[in-house]
Amino acid sequence: MQFLGNIEAKVDAKGRVFIPSSFRKLLAEGGEDKLVLRKDVYQDCLVLYPESVWMQTQDQLRRRLNRWNRMEQNIFRQFVSDAELLVPDGNGRILLPKRYLKMVGIESEVRFIGMDNTIEIWSSERAEQPFMEAEDFSKALQDTLGNDSMWHFMEDSNDDE
Repeated sequence: MQFLGNIEAKVDAKGRVFIPSSFRKLLAEGGEDKLVLRKDVYQDCLVLYPESVWMQTQDQLRRRLNRWNRMEQNIFRQFVSDAELLVPDGNGRILLPKRYLKMVGIESEVRFIGMDNTIEIWSSERAEQPFMEAEDFSKALQDTLGNDSMWHFMEDSNDDE
């Protein structure tokens, strides 16, 4: 399941919002009827995890942390306690709890941004700003991928066509 897109939506006075239809379709095709919501660890946005992706993420974190180490147990506790299970209604709406909306500054207009196997929900005002300046972004891509032999292989195979 790979979510892709940057889609605007409105949150109603009760905190309900329609999941974009393209995302709902992917969720249905994947047999996902439950989502897990939590605030992003790094950014002021919310992250929707399909339930299976959440379970994989939680398991990955648990495997890396020692249950008998107080600090590591608190890391796991914090990560899990900040999550909430959501079930879309029959119309494809979810209820975003007020405390989450307040955490990330969402009032009424949001952007759903597909992020591979998760969906981010941003305040429209915050999502209007670039995540990185164009020059920083191109340099970061070059530094990250510029010397990757996989990309060279792909370029070489495209030359054959």
